[in-house]
Amino acid sequence: MTAAAAVEQLSPAELQKLTARLEKEAKRRVEENALQHYKPYIKQLDFHIAGATYRERLLMAGNQLGKTLAGGFEVAMHASGRYPDWWQGRRFDRPTNSWVAGITGETVRDTVQRILVGREGAQGTGAVPKDALAELVPARGVPGLLDTIRVRHVSGGVSTIGLKSYEKGREKFQGETLDFCWLDEEPDISIYTEVLTRTNVGGGPIFMTFTPLLGVSGVVSRFLHEKSPDRNITSMTIEDVEHFSADERRRIIASYPKHEVEARTLGIPVLGSGRIFPVEESLLRVAYMDIPKHWPRIGGLDFGWTHPSAAVELAWDRDADTVYVIKTMRLAETTPVIQASVLRHWGKDLPWAWPRDGRRETLEGAGQALAQQYRKEGLQLLSQHAQFEPTGMDKVGSVSVEAGLMDMLIRMESGRFKVFAHLNDWWEEFRLYHRRDGKVFKENDDLLAATRYAVMMLRFSETTQPLRRRERRPNHGEHSWMSA
Repeated sequence: MTAAAAVEQLSPAELQKLTARLEKEAKRRVEENALQHYKPYIKQLDFHIAGATYRERLLMAGNQLGKTLAGGFEVAMHASGRYPDWWQGRRFDRPTNSWVAGITGETVRDTVQRILVGREGAQGTGAVPKDALAELVPARGVPGLLDTIRVRHVSGGVSTIGLKSYEKGREKFQGETLDFCWLDEEPDISIYTEVLTRTNVGGGPIFMTFTPLLGVSGVVSRFLHEKSPDRNITSMTIEDVEHFSADERRRIIASYPKHEVEARTLGIPVLGSGRIFPVEESLLRVAYMDIPKHWPRIGGLDFGWTHPSAAVELAWDRDADTVYVIKTMRLAETTPVIQASVLRHWGKDLPWAWPRDGRRETLEGAGQALAQQYRKEGLQLLSQHAQFEPTGMDKVGSVSVEAGLMDMLIRMESGRFKVFAHLNDWWEEFRLYHRRDGKVFKENDDLLAATRYAVMMLRFSETTQPLRRRERRPNHGEHSWMSA
């Protein structure tokens, strides 16, 4: 008798019992092989992909947004060798020796260990598949805490995951040679560098997942201020988490003390007085909308090569004197030819503000000034670099960075500066834009610089209506781009 025929012979009660048993078995298989079903959010995926290029990584995120989950599943992949088809990050084709660590033994047990192997009494329901768990070695002193997790690797052999806590001090992180290390929650810089040393022999990765409640600590400063091709930050906010509804997001945000909201929901380190735009995002953020044709527009360019070139487009509601950031582009190591091929689609008659360094000649342009290279590619750059309107007897306007930042800040605080919510690259720069030793920190500020140039030259914005071929001459004698 076939299986189908046998099922047909069952009574309704027997069929119901069989269905329940099959559903239970299907659920068990899913729970005991969670790795197979891991589907990261976009920011989690960005964090994983960065592992193929960067040795030191930081997923800086708010609370309960999935940062620990991302770290745990990556550890499970490296330990087991079971990489999904979509995986583009670092790979190990052999058994690995690694550490995972957190603040205390209790927090390691309740977070890191739980993510990796499941809760006590349900081992095998975590990120490491149950059939890959070779041995769980208990630790001493903390009930339920593991000392070591041994995992079968697909190549043969067994990987080792050691569990550590920061409370034991830097000395407990000495001696071993590791393939990789995951630090969940922020360590002291001395522990971080000690763990980094453990991976120096093979140049293995070290990655962290934490909410930056300690502000610009030694570890955060290393990633923000010490430029290195080996380091990468991925910022993840509550807006990047798909499983929260809009109402849930609002309730979560409202539950935190005001001084902790940005750290706990946006993953922004508490920058204090060093933050350049200490303005709540809710005052700036607006949903995408169609821009009225009578609103004038202007583009802003910031030139770069190893650090990205950036472009923004602003729309200006003149009746309310409100500026909207509506488009952004950020590209590294690309020529004006490539950039212009993208930006021409923003509008062939869009006027462009540009920085003073656009007058210099460059090797990439064979001795041709940067601004002229962009004009040659069809962008309508204004005749003079970004500057405020001259006053009094002055013939040239100010190019003051501080004046430009103050102009933007005043607009933000008065509700006259808005940014489309989907422009994630702009928001990432905004959240970490700060001062160091009193001076603007010139890293990861490309889109904000382009925005500042466009705001400074807002008086030359144009509508999308067909332009009349005329030269406009402001009182100070500066020509519009039509005369360039």
